Amino acid sequence: MTWTGAFGKGSGWLLQKIVNGLALSRISPNTLTFIGLIINIVAALFFGFARGPHADRMFLYAGLTIIGAGIFDMVDGRVARQTNQVSVFGAFFDSVIDRYSDVAIFFGLLVYYARGNRLFYVGLVAFVMTACLMVSYTRARAEALIGSCKVGFMERPERIVCVILGALCNRWGVMAAALWVLAIFSTITVIHRIRYTYLETERRKLAPAGVEATVRQ
Repeated sequence: MTWTGAFGKGSGWLLQKIVNGLALSRISPNTLTFIGLIINIVAALFFGFARGPHADRMFLYAGLTIIGAGIFDMVDGRVARQTNQVSVFGAFFDSVIDRYSDVAIFFGLLVYYARGNRLFYVGLVAFVMTACLMVSYTRARAEALIGSCKVGFMERPERIVCVILGALCNRWGVMAAALWVLAIFSTITVIHRIRYTYLETERRKLAPAGVEATVRQ
């Protein structure tokens, strides 16, 4: 077994132990989802209050806090399945809370750059926040029309990893690079989903005519 395989197996074992413990507590999966939001708000506060010589340390705290929130994001669905509490509303609630978590994190970054009078990055963070929300919206709206729209690279896990890497390595200016990566690839993902949805709707519009022609033959 490779070291990466061993790490993955060990991580899965630890995560399952956490899920087992939470399942025994009979805590609601929706409560776990909401706790994840609260933790992300704490991370946003670390970003917002970062300033001067302590900024890198505050960014480090924010990154570690987001990792903690990610644990709740990973276990809420597993707990729901293990305790037979899976529901349509639960999936809806999880999706809504994820959007609030994303906005909280980026709002914290926006406050950080605004307090430092770095107006260009205020605009960049605002653009990234909008683009990330549009990644989620385009999928949700497309799937209401065509059933499935999972195309595109910059899903939420990839976005969160970018923010975490930027926060943990802000000492070397990685957060600025992470924002550019998010801005570019989130926009590409939105365009990809728009194009995919257009092609799929056009294909479905032409499908009945093709079927009718076949029947007539």
